Amino acid sequence: MKIEIKIPSMGESISEVNIGNILVVNGSHVNADDPILEIETDKVNQLLYAPQSGGIKLNVKTGDVVKVGQVIGTVDSEANAVSKPEKKVVKDVELKAKQPESTQKITTEEKKQDPHIVSTEKIRHTKEDFLKEFQSTNKEGIVESPKKREQNVEESQLPKGRETRRRMTNIRKVIAKRLLEAQQTTAMLTTFNEIDLSQVILLREKYKDAFIEKHKVKLGFMSFFIEASVSALKLFPDLNSYIDGEDIVHREYYDIGVAVGTEKGLIVPVLRDCDKMNFAQIESAIANFAKKAKDGSLAISDLQGGGFTITNGGVYGSLLSTPILNPPQSGILGMHKIMKRAVVIDDQIVIRPMMYVALSYDHRIVDGKEAVSFLIALKNALEDPSRLLLDI
Repeated sequence: MKIEIKIPSMGESISEVNIGNILVVNGSHVNADDPILEIETDKVNQLLYAPQSGGIKLNVKTGDVVKVGQVIGTVDSEANAVSKPEKKVVKDVELKAKQPESTQKITTEEKKQDPHIVSTEKIRHTKEDFLKEFQSTNKEGIVESPKKREQNVEESQLPKGRETRRRMTNIRKVIAKRLLEAQQTTAMLTTFNEIDLSQVILLREKYKDAFIEKHKVKLGFMSFFIEASVSALKLFPDLNSYIDGEDIVHREYYDIGVAVGTEKGLIVPVLRDCDKMNFAQIESAIANFAKKAKDGSLAISDLQGGGFTITNGGVYGSLLSTPILNPPQSGILGMHKIMKRAVVIDDQIVIRPMMYVALSYDHRIVDGKEAVSFLIALKNALEDPSRLLLDI
């Protein structure tokens, strides 16, 4: 039986996709649920699997743009797989071309025997002579001047291969488009602060084993920052709003996007209703998204929406940065590397684990006072995490 291979629905906003890497040989045998090719969308890549076992025939190639629902091939359970053609190996045979008699050298003895024979050794036109003459002639058949020949020689001696070119993936195209859109359509500004994470680190160290034993997931820093961000967003709701025409629309829910770096670019899966989640639920959701991002199984619905974003450049060693907004959102929080630094507390110089944080915001909605106050609220919650537990 022959079954058609169709491009599946990828979400309401997606009508066409790009064909990425093709993972099977056209005409070969595949098993049911074998991955056959990658589908690239403007948000994420997904694998397409064989609907049954049999011989596969595809009518697309890498880079093709196809519609959702389009038939791109078939799998025939009764078809025999086409065997790969054997490669013909041609052995190099060293052939010595015999020069024509008219161009062979005439010996001294022959010249003595026939005084009318003249050697053509110095005037004959060999292959090397022809190539030299041909290389000094341009496409129009005009012999170039010696000066230009010298220029060509200099150009040919320049090192080659100092540039490479690669095609932008759909994800990279969208990232580029949206970053430019953020710069052009928002009044983006960034404010900074620093946080002493001593208490968070002590809390993690004290309860990390018990947390893993009960919840089967590690207690990371991100859950603290998400809980603290939700608490601060409740105090400063404009950072959880967006502009629609001449209206400011406030979200009554707290969907937080967590930026995740992948080999193909940055993606932002969204945690829904974070105000209703505890630390364990947040950590489990983040771990699940990380696994999906790694194996390329994130769904489009995982990436849609979001009212506020948190990105952590600290995992790459960044000490400070200015994160770019993810329109139509009005705020994005940047976490950075934790560094032990000397700070002054109660007139004493002490060593503390410090992190710089950055808040980029849309100044059309959010005033500077609100942005600074948001970071102060975040700082207070993380420097005394008992506030998060008591909701104060």
